[in-house]
Amino acid sequence: MERITPAAVPTAQTWLDEYRERIEAVRARAEDARARVLSVTATAQTRDGAVAVTVDGSGALTDLRFGVRSDDLPRPRLAETVLRLSREAAADARKQVTAIMEPLTAETGR
Repeated sequence: MERITPAAVPTAQTWLDEYRERIEAVRARAEDARARVLSVTATAQTRDGAVAVTVDGSGALTDLRFGVRSDDLPRPRLAETVLRLSREAAADARKQVTAIMEPLTAETGR
């Protein structure tokens, strides 16, 4: 029978120190992810430059630009274009946020 020496058995303090280090590492990664998510933007635009829409990481509209070609669009089509581009930009922003958060959520799901 193998004898376990006291040095081979982790003490409560050792375990607590290791736990604190892991928690600190997770906190640091979460803070980094938060900062990266806050900087996410996505832009969608028409090929001809008539309309460009930019959203933040939550999908909120942050910029809307109308190029010269937007004057040629009937108002209902212009409105539909703005909405379509907003959805496209928001989908792109969601993908970026998911990519940022995935490593963090995958680790905590263990």
